[in-house]
Formats: sequence, C-alpha cells, structure tokens
Amino acid sequence: MGSLNKMNFITRLSAFCLRKSKMQQRHQSSRRPTAPLGSRILTDPSEVFEHNMWDHMQWSQEEEENAKEKVAENSLVKVQWEDQDKYEREASRYWNEFYKTHKNNFFKDRNWLFLEFPEILPEKGRERLKTEERSAELTKINSTNRFSYKNEMFEGGEKYLKKSYEDGSTSVQGDVYNKTQAKSLTDNPQGKNYGGEFHWLESFPGSDATFRILEVGCGAGNSVFPILKVLCNTPGTFLYCCDFASGAVELVKSHSSYNSAWCSAFVHDVCDDALPYPFPDEILDVILLVFVLSTIHPDRMQGVVNRLAKLLKPGGMLLFRDYGRYDTAQLRFKKGRCLSENFYVRGDGTRVYFFTKDEVWNMFSLAGLTEVQNLVDRRLQVNRKKKVKMQRVWIQSKFQKPLLLSPNNSAETIKRRP
Repeated sequence: MGSLNKMNFITRLSAFCLRKSKMQQRHQSSRRPTAPLGSRILTDPSEVFEHNMWDHMQWSQEEEENAKEKVAENSLVKVQWEDQDKYEREASRYWNEFYKTHKNNFFKDRNWLFLEFPEILPEKGRERLKTEERSAELTKINSTNRFSYKNEMFEGGEKYLKKSYEDGSTSVQGDVYNKTQAKSLTDNPQGKNYGGEFHWLESFPGSDATFRILEVGCGAGNSVFPILKVLCNTPGTFLYCCDFASGAVELVKSHSSYNSAWCSAFVHDVCDDALPYPFPDEILDVILLVFVLSTIHPDRMQGVVNRLAKLLKPGGMLLFRDYGRYDTAQLRFKKGRCLSENFYVRGDGTRVYFFTKDEVWNMFSLAGLTEVQNLVDRRLQVNRKKKVKMQRVWIQSKFQKPLLLSPNNSAETIKRRP
C-alpha cells in the first residue's frame, strides 16, 4: 500500500512540475505565446461562479455589439470644454487628492509583474528567481506527510495559479539588504553611457549600476516594493520611479522598504518634454508603463512615448499594460463622463483612456520601438456572492529599442495600422 501511495505521489509531482514549466515558458519574449496570461479556461458555463477569474475569454458577436452600443450611448454627452480644460490643468491635484484619501490601501502589490514581465530582472536574476520559486514549491510539498497526499498536489498547483494571478502573493523573499547594494552611488564623477558620449559634471543616482529600471507613474509603490524585494539581492541593479503626484512620491519615500542605495523616487511630469530626468538618455534597460498612459490626454501620449524611448539603451525594453477597449470599466460610465472618444473622467476627477492593440502598436512603433509582444488579455471576473459577471479587457505589450535604428523602422517610415 505504501508503495502505491509513493507511486501516486511521484506521478502527481511530475504532472505538477510539467504544468508549472509550461507556465514559465509562456513568458519568454522570444516567441509569441499560445496561451499567455493565465491558464484557467472556462469550458463549462455552469461552473462560472466556482472561481473569481477566468482567462482567455472569447466574446460572441452579440457581446461585442452590445459593448459597442453601450460605449456609443455613454459617449453621446461630452464633458463641457471648460471642465475638460480644468481636468487637464489640475490633473496632478486630482491624483494628489486620490493618494491623500487612499494612501497605499487602494491597489494591491503587483507581484504578478515577474510572471508577465520577467525582463524586469537581468538574466541572472531571472534564473535565481525561478530557482527560489521551484525550491519553495518543493519544500512545501516535502513538508507534508509523504504518503497521505490525496489531492494535495493538484490543489498545490491551483494555489500556485491563485497566488500568481489573483491575490498577487509570491514566495520571493528579499527583506534582507544586500551589502554590495548599500555602497555609495556618488563616487563616480562622470556618467557612463551605453553606445554614446555625454558628460555630466557630477554623478547621478544609480550611476554605478549595470542594470537600470524606470517605473513611470509609481503611485504609492505597488510595483516598486515587490521589485525592490528582488533587486536588493541582485547586485548591480537600480530602480528609478516617478509620479507627478507629489503625495504619491512621499508615500514611496516614507515606506520602510525604501532605500536610496538602490532606488530613487522623484516627482516628474512625463508630459513636460522640457523637464529633465535625473539621469542621462540611453541608460535604461527597462521602462515599466503599467496603467499609466491611460491617465494622459490622448493628444499628448505620442510625445510621452517618444521621450521615454530616448531613455532606453539600444536593446532596452518598454513593458506596457493598460485598459483595453470595451473593458467593463468603460461600459459602466454614465452619460456626461466622456471627454472624447474612449476617454473618460471618473467621479474623483482622474481620467482614463481605453486602448486597442493597434493604437498601442502605432504609438510605440512611431517612437522607433520594435514589437516583441502585443496582445489583448480578455478575462471574465466574477463576484460569486452577488452572482455578477464582468468582462475585463487589458492590453499587454513589450516593445524593444533596436540595437541600430535602420531606415526601415525609423519614425518617418512607419505605416499606421488601421
């Protein structure tokens, strides 16, 4: 009997490891994944309320037509021009009030970033993260009674998915600071450029780093601190983060995990092209643009993307995730909240735009970046208690700065997609 239980355990362990390895493969940027962004598929409609979220939802023609009708209806009455001007001029005030009210309690930490955007870490860091996650899973398995598993292995796989895609928890630990990261970053009198020449009269934060990340629109730090937990064990890395709401930046700086040895938080308006960054162009390996571009007026988005592209090293990556066209949030707007086509203002004065993936491709391509990934993430989110179903739509993209800008991908020769 013990032998049979042992065989069952080995079979289940093998199945779980195979399932997990397939999930990891889908995040590789070198190819277009066949099943990105989760693997919980709804095959039986009667089971819809058994989970909070279902992945890869296919809309029927009727559902799409209904969504278009709702958008057409809630777009009929536009916000008055004088109010639109106020929302543009006072955008930072509205976001400051948002963070004054909610502080860091509104959004959950985005620990899912490492699953969807492994490029956040340098190659060695990615391998170490995979090893730690694998070790944590195996330790959890081995700590249970070896011969009384029943369905624990399959439940373990379910918990892994739930951790990764729902509550955002992760097995990665990083609260112990790395001493090599704590050395002063001010002993280099001149910056080091990647493939270019510039001269700085004094050093800048992160000047000694070999791998640099910028998060635009850091808010209260829901991406910053999950990233820092990993970066503090990855020598040679540095994180910049900015927001044009000074209250948000203060929340980041006052956090117990913030340390200027490997992070620099600063107030910055990305719409102001003349405003300098606290570091030179072409030094960033990664720019993180998550639910940020949608808050900016559509007429100013291209200028923002163009400026950010200049900050990337050749070969650097811009990682993007934001609201997609016909997301439930768009369909729920009432008449009188529409600013312009697919651009709305919320009750608290903050604004939001809903993208198509072709619009995203056009913007980043015109900035001279090359598509690595650009997809629509459709999910079904459910409230099991209230029996409510919500169709969520997001755009997730990865665009890379070419090593050499050729005439074929220059901004002048890019053709817009319809």
